[in-house]
Amino acid sequence: MTKKSLVKGAAVLAAAGIIVKFIGAFFRIPLANFIGDVGMAYYTPAYSIYGFLLVFATTGIPVAISKMVAERYAVGQFSEAERVFKLSRILMFTIGVVGFFVLFFFSDTLAVLINNPGSALAMKFMAPALLLVPIMSSYRGYFQGMQDMTSTAVSQVVEQVFRVVSGLALAIILMNGAYSFLEESAQARGAAGGCFGATAGAFGGLLVMIIFYLTIRKSIKEKIRNDKTNVRESSGTILKKIAGIAIPITIGAAIMPIVSVVDSSVVMTRLLDAGFDRAIAESMFGQLTGFATPVVQFPLVLIQAIVVSLVPMVSASNRLGDRHELHNNISLGVRMASVITLPSAIGLIVLSEPVLLLLYSSQPASAVSAAPCLMILSFGFIFLAALTTFTGALQGIGKQGIPVRNLFIGIIVKLILTWVLTAIPAINVMGAAIGTIVAYVVAATLDYMALKKYTGVKLSVKLTVIKPLVSAVVMGVVVFAGYKVLFMVLGSNGTATLLSVAIGVAVYGLMVLKTKTIVRDELMGISIGRKLAVICDKLRLW
Repeated sequence: MTKKSLVKGAAVLAAAGIIVKFIGAFFRIPLANFIGDVGMAYYTPAYSIYGFLLVFATTGIPVAISKMVAERYAVGQFSEAERVFKLSRILMFTIGVVGFFVLFFFSDTLAVLINNPGSALAMKFMAPALLLVPIMSSYRGYFQGMQDMTSTAVSQVVEQVFRVVSGLALAIILMNGAYSFLEESAQARGAAGGCFGATAGAFGGLLVMIIFYLTIRKSIKEKIRNDKTNVRESSGTILKKIAGIAIPITIGAAIMPIVSVVDSSVVMTRLLDAGFDRAIAESMFGQLTGFATPVVQFPLVLIQAIVVSLVPMVSASNRLGDRHELHNNISLGVRMASVITLPSAIGLIVLSEPVLLLLYSSQPASAVSAAPCLMILSFGFIFLAALTTFTGALQGIGKQGIPVRNLFIGIIVKLILTWVLTAIPAINVMGAAIGTIVAYVVAATLDYMALKKYTGVKLSVKLTVIKPLVSAVVMGVVVFAGYKVLFMVLGSNGTATLLSVAIGVAVYGLMVLKTKTIVRDELMGISIGRKLAVICDKLRLW
């Protein structure tokens, strides 16, 4: 039952994540095509600083809510679970107000500090989102703790729709018009309009979560009335427990946005030191952050869906002292991540340039230049996915401080490598991507060692690595050859790329069944899996 819940919860969030990413493609990709790499060089740092401030309200505390609610539901403490949610919601709003104040009123200072003055207006337009997103995240954490992933999934889709429509519309309006109260360049105005989409999206997502909460409010009250545990912790005790879980996670999550902000300064500074003029340096940085990095974020959403489902499941089994279920949940979560990660990484490596040309067809020169960065980041995605999954498992068993320490060690290595490699003209902006990979490798290795130490879990190398890797390599060879043949025959990069991806999905699907990377019982855990199982039975693919 636990295994089925993990697979189903991850599947729901993964499906929503795919929809969100496809919708997002109608935002980030057209935005990059419209405002160019210079405009993206303004957009990306503003989003990085926004992300850094958002981490304090949307990373540690939602995980703490999910974990604490799951633990209390496991032992029937429904009243305490509700109190955890209400107290955390107040805390979230307070943090959001502080974040808004910092980003809005200190945007000019922050833009100068990161050596990118053109990003100041984008920060101002994005600041109101900090008032709404934290509250929305508290609702999501509460529902996830109850192992209800549907509400979060719907909220994510609605949030993205609001973000895309309003962000693109305002970007077009601001970039094409002349506004006496805005002195910034057209690219800076366009970036600011795109950033406002975060605020509109947060409004839509929060509205959905409130509606879902109101629909189950009656059943929650019924559970509270039937709560016979007679346990009541003080508000101070609950807040201390939230802080104890959230602070280490928040610190760990804040590291990457900090590094992103530092990269904005370090990479630009070192490119200038390498002899590139500012316009070329901004273009290179825009290619890395605005063209290559967003593509890698597409498959990452599937891994995040697994982790969101994994944390409360691990927390509940750990609270009940069920070591068997704990090991099963961790092993299944890691294997699911591996099955998704390896084909995604290999597919992006072999089709890096065709994929970028497909997505950024109006700027072919920038797309081709960004291809080497995408190849490097795609390889690093394998270790990022492992790191993300191991971190979720450690958070679930209450060892949230360990991933923070390990990630910090990895980041120190990254900054050193970025500083050294980026200043080498032949390597240039790829130095930042190489440094990122090494950081993930170091942190993921240390996380796995800690997970094995504290849980005793033993991961099957054959199931977790060898079988999905063999399937992915076969897929990669077929996709690479297929693209070359299709491009020669059709003469269209877009059509050849899409057909190659479709072929890759089919080949990988057949391989995971033939190698028994995924077995019939696991497919039966979700509705669409049951339909696939029936088809596989008829075709005798097992």
